[in-house]
Amino acid sequence: MAGTAKGGRLAAEKNKKVHGVDFYKRIGSIGGQNGRTGGFFANRDLARSAGALGGRKSRRS
Repeated sequence: MAGTAKGGRLAAEKNKKVHGVDFYKRIGSIGGQNGRTGGFFANRDLARSAGALGGRKSRRS
């Protein structure tokens, strides 16, 4: 059953039962707090230029 959507749902159900219903909220929070780069939020000019670059390279017409 590994690697299937049904298996994933069963694993999530088990994780919530064993670790509490807020399991995914807690581990997501930990991951967010561990981030050190700041991402695009830290540098708005970089975000703007990267977005413009992607817009120019977009394959949509």
